[in-house]
Amino acid sequence: MLAKVNSCAIVGLEGTIVEVEVDSSRGLSSFTLVGLPDAAVKESAERVRAAIKNSGLHFPINRITVNLAPADLRKVGPAYDLPIALGMLIASEQVPPEVLENTLVLGELALDGAVRHVRGVLPMSAMAREKAYRRIFVPAADAQEAALVPGVEVVAVSTLGELVSALNGLTNLSTVTPDVSNITAQGAASPVPVTDFREIKGQEVAKRALEVAAAGGHNVLMAGSPGGGKTLLARALPGILPNLTIEEALEVTRIYSVADMLPPDIPLIRTRPFRAPHHTISHAGLVGGGKIPHPGEISLAHRGVLFLDEILEFNTNALEVLRQPMEDKFVSIGRAAGTLTFPANFMLIAAMNPCPCGWYGDPIKPCTCSPAIISRYQHRISGPLIDRIDIHLDVTRVDYEKLTDARAGESSAAIRARVQVAHDRQAQRFKGTSLTCNADMGVSDVRVHCALDDAGRGLMKAAMNQLQMSARAFHRVLKLSRTIADLAGSDAIKVTHLAEALQYRPRRQEI
Repeated sequence: MLAKVNSCAIVGLEGTIVEVEVDSSRGLSSFTLVGLPDAAVKESAERVRAAIKNSGLHFPINRITVNLAPADLRKVGPAYDLPIALGMLIASEQVPPEVLENTLVLGELALDGAVRHVRGVLPMSAMAREKAYRRIFVPAADAQEAALVPGVEVVAVSTLGELVSALNGLTNLSTVTPDVSNITAQGAASPVPVTDFREIKGQEVAKRALEVAAAGGHNVLMAGSPGGGKTLLARALPGILPNLTIEEALEVTRIYSVADMLPPDIPLIRTRPFRAPHHTISHAGLVGGGKIPHPGEISLAHRGVLFLDEILEFNTNALEVLRQPMEDKFVSIGRAAGTLTFPANFMLIAAMNPCPCGWYGDPIKPCTCSPAIISRYQHRISGPLIDRIDIHLDVTRVDYEKLTDARAGESSAAIRARVQVAHDRQAQRFKGTSLTCNADMGVSDVRVHCALDDAGRGLMKAAMNQLQMSARAFHRVLKLSRTIADLAGSDAIKVTHLAEALQYRPRRQEI
């Protein structure tokens, strides 16, 4: 007898329907699995055999052939265990075939018949809705995640025996009802910062710059001697970032679901990601890749922050690949089988020392590096990459008086409130478009939303000549001034807003 059960595979961040065909015929007992399976899928034969027997069901002693269609798509992971087991039970007439019509089935089987977690349930559930499937069977551990997609009946499955009993009409399975409105309300809660801005002594200019960056999604490069607070400032940044919208939260959750990094008790990621990879990270780990491409750190930082501490210690080739994602907000990874695209709309926050010893330019401790060594060290990050960074900060040594001052600074909660208001202004401005913040604006958007008056144009002309700015830097200054105006509650960009934005451009430093 031939049985067919529908399942799903993950290609990039999207689901693709896989038809599991099981044929049981008379002959010498065997189990053949075809359809371009990987090692984990091939091993499903033994898991399915043990799960069926340990669930009190009969494993057919026939010639079993399992085909995973389409045959030219690589099948990865153990998510096909449950559909293969159900196909065998239908082929051996232990389960009626009509009960799985218009149904998608996912799940890994333990040897005792328990149904375990699988990765990528959210995009699979989205594919079920897109293809008009009425119902989806998922592991109980993944039911809340699958229920984030409305319009599909999500059935939580704990064991194979429980599912077979329900399909035969003997018991009932629990259905998980999506409640996106409740999840959205929980997502509005303020994140608890690792470090509160009130605990950071001094560095008022840097705090202001990070507030501007958080409000508009701008990139930041902090340079200064060791111990000035660069890492501490970056670690405090998540506490002032604006809320994720429900659409952004679903985007982020989809990436973490495919990467199998979604916590089991958190079906929807409600706070902006903060990724801080070590400088020894590989090219594939940072950008994404592998034989079967997977999201890298820049995609895991989508809608959040990518913090590169000691950026000059990173591999130069890996850093240069950041150019295209910083402009286009996505990364394309090409392989012989095709090209996959992952989202990468992140804020880059980078920190660096001015020289190998770290003390070049310090007013107290002398630098021991030669001019040639300093120049070679600073040129590890290229001009085109520097040009894509909106805010350049010199984080200087903190005085003793400021370190010992008993007065607390402004809290992260107060700064975050201003950032949220500015972000809401941008959301209203870009309503009906794909833009979410000022940093996302293209050239045509800058022309519309960043108009200058006569005084502003005069200041910008002088700055272009003095700072030798490129066309890209010109537009980035305008976008930054637009964010500063939003923080001030101004509809127009004034000279003061433009002047502050220009202060964040890099200056040439004599060596």
